Amino acid sequence: MITLGAYEKCRLYIEEKTRNAPDQHKDRLVKEAHPCITISRETGAGAAYVSEKLIDYLQYYSDPEESRWTFFDKKLIEKVLEDHNLPRTLSEYMREDKYKLLSSAVYEMLGIHPSKWTLIQKTTESILQLARMGNVVIVGRAANIITSKLRNAFHVRLVAPLENRIQKMMTHYNMSEKEATEFIRKEDIARKNYVKSHFFKDVEDPTLYHLIVNTGLYNYEEAAMLIGNAVMLKFPRFFEHNKKK
Repeated sequence: MITLGAYEKCRLYIEEKTRNAPDQHKDRLVKEAHPCITISRETGAGAAYVSEKLIDYLQYYSDPEESRWTFFDKKLIEKVLEDHNLPRTLSEYMREDKYKLLSSAVYEMLGIHPSKWTLIQKTTESILQLARMGNVVIVGRAANIITSKLRNAFHVRLVAPLENRIQKMMTHYNMSEKEATEFIRKEDIARKNYVKSHFFKDVEDPTLYHLIVNTGLYNYEEAAMLIGNAVMLKFPRFFEHNKKK
């Protein structure tokens, strides 16, 4: 059995959903959309690992005739560029920590890349498109705020004690303690500023989420099961197939 890479899975998901969603049925599909899960995270809380286990867990309880669950994290950048025919060199400017006011203004005047607001708009459009397709987990990029009005959206925040996250970064990325600490500090600040600057929300506000999970107290598999069970409780009719076994 061939194991598909994350990018290939995302591409197949998009192709399948596009093929099976005629324009004339868009309004109906929005009302009946399968669940979309957004995951906000502290750096080092294990979002990628939890997402992988989560989609496997939900897939087991989903109708096999429906499209497979897929998750988008940084690959969402390529999705945005593909959707809107933007040069791939722009991916560097679409990172959550690259929206610095001075450099952005200079680059815009020089015509090197579109305005930051154009990129935010394109990202938002792509996130909404993915969310309406359903059976998808979207990590980061303020997806919970962008999809807050969608009835099929379920919002999760992953947190963990700082010492726990430092240890995970040291283990998985071969960083020193000092490097891991600084990396986490910068990434958390960048993500917080991204949400605050462009969506005027505090990423740490607990009222933005259906569920907050501490991966310092739950391992990744337990966290995935906890989230999956909460999603099935919220949207039971989409998971009736295997629950009847």
